[in-house]
Amino acid sequence: MSTEATPFFDDPNAALREIAQNPAAYAHYLADFNRVVLDMQAKLEILQREARVHCRGTRVEGDKWGQAFLRSFPVENSLNDVLKNLKSVTAGLEKSAHKRHAHEEKVKEVKKSRKEKEQLKARKNNPSLQAAPENPGRPGVQSPNPGYGGPTSIYNLDRRESA
Repeated sequence: MSTEATPFFDDPNAALREIAQNPAAYAHYLADFNRVVLDMQAKLEILQREARVHCRGTRVEGDKWGQAFLRSFPVENSLNDVLKNLKSVTAGLEKSAHKRHAHEEKVKEVKKSRKEKEQLKARKNNPSLQAAPENPGRPGVQSPNPGYGGPTSIYNLDRRESA
């Protein structure tokens, strides 16, 4: 069965597969989720504040000092947990986008390093012939760096020891 025969919308994961393959689309998609989560977080923070004011202010006849405050703790703690989880979700979404970009950079780097290693290996296996440096041996002219290659007499050994 060829892929052209089936419509695109038959595969519900096709769009997400395309997004996962492109780091820019991946970051954009996660940014959309991040906006939604941040909006939800902002609204829940307002709800938390209003619920805290209402619950702490609800007093029953015969309450002692601090009983309304203690009754409001479970409500406040539940929203605090939700907000803490939402903050970790936003941090995770941002981290995931950065990790996806880093993965793409690492793949490019690995391709480049493998290509360089392959070129080095090819050079090592097939070294190109290099011409010897030309040293015009003019008699009587001393080179600035007298080495073992030039003709020298035994009387012109400078600081070398004779054999």
